[in-house]
Amino acid sequence: MAIPSAKRHPTQKIVKDYDTLAKAIDGLRAVDYKVVVTIGSWDMLHIGHVRYLLKAKDCGDVLIVGTDTDRAIKLYKGELRPVIPEGERTEMLSYQSCVDFVTLVDDLDEKGSWQYGLIKKLQPDVFVAVEDSYPQAQLDEIKKYCKEVVVFPRQAKDTSTTRMIQDTIKKQLDQMYKLTEKR
Repeated sequence: MAIPSAKRHPTQKIVKDYDTLAKAIDGLRAVDYKVVVTIGSWDMLHIGHVRYLLKAKDCGDVLIVGTDTDRAIKLYKGELRPVIPEGERTEMLSYQSCVDFVTLVDDLDEKGSWQYGLIKKLQPDVFVAVEDSYPQAQLDEIKKYCKEVVVFPRQAKDTSTTRMIQDTIKKQLDQMYKLTEKR
């Protein structure tokens, strides 16, 4: 089942308020839609991300994608990330046809631990994760708020945002070094 789009602009899929999102989801559940949630950084959207989102959508009828805020990403990936700001990341996700709703996730405590606000609020039928993204203790905690947790392998083995950034920087530095050697 697909959600009727009624010719709305893709950015209307971006719903930042969890209460508003929960109301929409409650309505969809009332007509037997199966709700899937996944959360990630989605920095520098690439083929692995898109393949993963398509597989996540196959787990149900409604795919809600949480994207970490810039603040959250800086806490666990460092000051140089994200490369793409949260507004652009949420907008790019909204353009993916398999994504029904996009929301921001920024519920980290002072130690950088996730507080599960989105999944506590929505109680999804399925939570989808990528292998190695969550330690087992975290997956066990997530299971308390969902009917099912599905873990997929990475969808593009050699493609990751971190690797893309590192490879680009290395190539740039190598080229700069070669240019200085010629002088």
